[in-house]
Amino acid sequence: MRRRNFIKVIAGLVAAWPFATRAQQMPVIGYLANSSSGAFTQFLTAFHRGLSEVGYVEGQNVAIEYRWSEGQHDRLPGFAADLVRRRVAVIVASGGGAPALAAKAATATIPIVFMGGTDPVKSGLVESLARPGGNATGVLNVSTEVTAKRLALFRELVPTATVMAVLRNPVSPDAEGQFSEIEEAARTLGQQVQIVEASSERDLESAFATIARLHASALFVSADPLFTGQRAQLAALAAQYAIPASYSFRELVVAGGLMSYGVDLTNVYQQAGVYAGRILKGSKPADLPVLRPTKFELVINLKTAKALGLIIPPGVLAIADEVIE
Repeated sequence: MRRRNFIKVIAGLVAAWPFATRAQQMPVIGYLANSSSGAFTQFLTAFHRGLSEVGYVEGQNVAIEYRWSEGQHDRLPGFAADLVRRRVAVIVASGGGAPALAAKAATATIPIVFMGGTDPVKSGLVESLARPGGNATGVLNVSTEVTAKRLALFRELVPTATVMAVLRNPVSPDAEGQFSEIEEAARTLGQQVQIVEASSERDLESAFATIARLHASALFVSADPLFTGQRAQLAALAAQYAIPASYSFRELVVAGGLMSYGVDLTNVYQQAGVYAGRILKGSKPADLPVLRPTKFELVINLKTAKALGLIIPPGVLAIADEVIE
């Protein structure tokens, strides 16, 4: 090797050495998601925004190991175990109770930040919302109060709906708890409900065929990462079957759904990013209270309402936080 080329090689190695050392010293976040990356890009962006608020930028001073289950719950325990073997600094469990429970089963020491609607006390993730104890804390995105309010608002939009179908994912640990809340709210309002189930993208078309056979005239969609990820397909099927549908999150209405009432989901992911960053700086999950939603938004798609032949009551329009035309 010529002397000049040799000097260039050595200089390059010396320049790269500090970067390699810094990369090895970066804390690593394990991101365990019960969804696909493509459908959740905007929420992942919000998570990164939360991390940056605490001073962490992926690739600069923090690394992230992503594990996407693509909605296949049986992959989550293996992914969680792999992240534990890699000795990540914190596990972020995204997409309901399944990834959170998988992470909790895999480790009692690595901090966990979860996002979802499962009752974290009842499921054993935390001791209490105010003082989680243990190694887990997180951000909730649904609550009993929201479920009852969403059903009441939906009833105002479809007052003649004799039978209302409730779409849920039977393999989700959140499903039973959510349906109990829906059933109780429906009982209070005197609304008849029928369960319809879908646990994969392929199930959705047959689910809508079932809804048609039940002669349901309205559809109440449970909060689930499967349904959020397949929001465009859900909106298209609801339009095909001419059935008004209610959702938990704004994103499904933007995709063409009729109405939603719930939290700002991007804010949930942002807050989870903040919590992950705080833990990297030394905070203990046991000392970080589980965050409950405090602000809810009603979103209505007027274009969808017109296509369905629905007239939105002026009182409902007046309280809507966003109207899509």
